[in-house]
Amino acid sequence: MSVKAVAAAIVAALALSLPGVALAQAWSYTDGSGKTVSLDHVPTRIVAHANAAAGLIALGIRPVGIYVDSPVADDKSLEGLDLTGIEIVGEAWGEINVEKTAALKPDLIVAEWWPLDNAWSGLNDKLEQVSKIAPVTGPAQGASIVTLIEDYEKLAASLGADLSAPEVAADKKAFEDAREKFKAALAAKPNLNVLAVWAGTDALYVAATAGAAELSDFASWGMKLVDPAVADDRGYWETLSWEQADKYQPDLVIVDNRSATTIETAKDQPMWTAIRAAAAGQVTDWPAFWLRNYKAYAGALDKLTTAIAAADENLGD
Repeated sequence: MSVKAVAAAIVAALALSLPGVALAQAWSYTDGSGKTVSLDHVPTRIVAHANAAAGLIALGIRPVGIYVDSPVADDKSLEGLDLTGIEIVGEAWGEINVEKTAALKPDLIVAEWWPLDNAWSGLNDKLEQVSKIAPVTGPAQGASIVTLIEDYEKLAASLGADLSAPEVAADKKAFEDAREKFKAALAAKPNLNVLAVWAGTDALYVAATAGAAELSDFASWGMKLVDPAVADDRGYWETLSWEQADKYQPDLVIVDNRSATTIETAKDQPMWTAIRAAAAGQVTDWPAFWLRNYKAYAGALDKLTTAIAAADENLGD
């Protein structure tokens, strides 16, 4: 063997044995849209949509930047998460700042694929510009928040997360315990009917179970949800004028809590109390579309379980 070859072999051996030294590792991920993204290295500089960030941070993967559909303080998915040192590159729907994003030199943009909308979360007409900075990828919205979290676990593990870390394991155990209590509360109220809504000044919007992953979870765990006969062309809502707000008479109303003002909007409408459950105060939060980690899911289930346990299951039709 030549002196040059021997030297090369020694360098390679040292690279493998010295702590903190590693060879470049190729990385690939098949995302929710069915596309496979491949890089010659494991991404370390990630810009993420707020919901994706909520899924990843809880598993130990911290983005360098986050874009949000609203002011950060109003985003439910980011509540309780440490955002220290993370650049905010957008705080309005579809308004990611392309220049700020590029300045962070990301090697990956993580969003969510929404099949009913055929779109990546919050990118809209900025998708082409952002895709020139770094590949856009991420899991798909589907029929379960649990499977969505599991998809984030797979993505996070590929990025170097330790899914056996004590905090990660504790969050999962808290969720599993909360889910069992939720199921037990529903089993104790077999006649309980639940209506999931969003309230606007113009109308009351009744949610289709299949259009929201967490509602699909609730249904699979025993919740009897009122499913609207007519949903919009994307499959999310039935729109009722306020004059028709009493079309359904559930035992419990759960209200989309992405905005704190939604329930106040509902209460301002005279027909809100034409729903007997609303008149009786049998109303609680619906954690609509924003759950992305086990800790948040456990908290939301605990609140729902309390409301279910307190509800009169014979109030509605």
